[in-house]
Amino acid sequence: MEHSGTHKRSVTVQDVARRAGVSKATAARVLGGYGVTSDAVKAKVLAASKELGYQPNELARSISTGRSGTIGVIVGDIENPYFGLAVRGISDAASAAGFDVILANSGEEIEKERDAVRVLTGKRVDGLIVTPARTSETRHLQEVHQSGRPLVLLDRAVPGLNVDMVVCDDKDAASAATWLLIRAGHRRIAYISAVASDDPIYKSRDQIDTSTVMERIDGFLDASRQAGIERPERFIRLGATGSAASRKIVTDLLNLPERPTAILASDNLVALEVFKTIRGLGLSLPDDVSLIAFHDADWTSVTSPPVTVIAQPIYDLGLESARILIERIRGTAAAPRQVVVKTTLIERQSTGAPADEAPPSRRARASKRIAS
Repeated sequence: MEHSGTHKRSVTVQDVARRAGVSKATAARVLGGYGVTSDAVKAKVLAASKELGYQPNELARSISTGRSGTIGVIVGDIENPYFGLAVRGISDAASAAGFDVILANSGEEIEKERDAVRVLTGKRVDGLIVTPARTSETRHLQEVHQSGRPLVLLDRAVPGLNVDMVVCDDKDAASAATWLLIRAGHRRIAYISAVASDDPIYKSRDQIDTSTVMERIDGFLDASRQAGIERPERFIRLGATGSAASRKIVTDLLNLPERPTAILASDNLVALEVFKTIRGLGLSLPDDVSLIAFHDADWTSVTSPPVTVIAQPIYDLGLESARILIERIRGTAAAPRQVVVKTTLIERQSTGAPADEAPPSRRARASKRIAS
């Protein structure tokens, strides 16, 4: 096959203007979406553009208008369905407003988050939506804010950073879930978090650098202490960052002399590992261990038994964060706001009375299964 060695020339604004019978400046205003033109002229320019197959030069347009028509989004773990739903909400809101989305994944690592911020700002995104990996290392976010580029925090707050943020009522949600277990008779309740930690045994808040984790642990501890439970923190575990780590944490907890009778899992991925480990130990839910999970993932309603969950309107979380960001991009100058999205506790069959209150024969069977 022969090739001519020539390339088809790109259609320019001048070509569109010539075909439409208008000036280049008029064609540029219509194609760039700025300035004022009559409906008749706009129709002629758009028709000529379509006929010629004109494709806008996004870089040139961003330089001339000061906008790229894109939003940068940085989340902690794109493999987690939680963030997937949030990104879907962001994308839908952005698309409806004529914006494209560039997505980056930090993997909950602050260096990757900084790199992503640098890359996205280098691409001249009009604004950023970020789920901060840490609350103590936010200079890069402060710099974004100080530069005047709109910034919205998604899911996690950062004290001292005066920007818009959209979060869930994490403390109240954890408290409500804990009270559900307490009212069922549980006094030994474990809280398992996926937050990274060198030591899985919780000792103090100094081990935690994420606002959602701190809020949920505070809610768990407040409810436990109000109920008169002594040393509820002894059953808090951190570092459930993967299957192996989660299995070890759950197995170690359930092999304690006074093992927890209920577990509150910080997200649906942790909850799935808890569920599988309990089953792997030959125990049953809720007869031997009760389980509550943050986030109403699809799997939680189809297991046997279905899992009690704290349903978080994640899609709405993303949708609202994008709407607020777009308002900022378009010039809204109102004071920064914190939008708190309410969660819902959905009670299913994975929670019940603790095994301590069961007949002796059932308690003996449970102890034998764990020991084996």
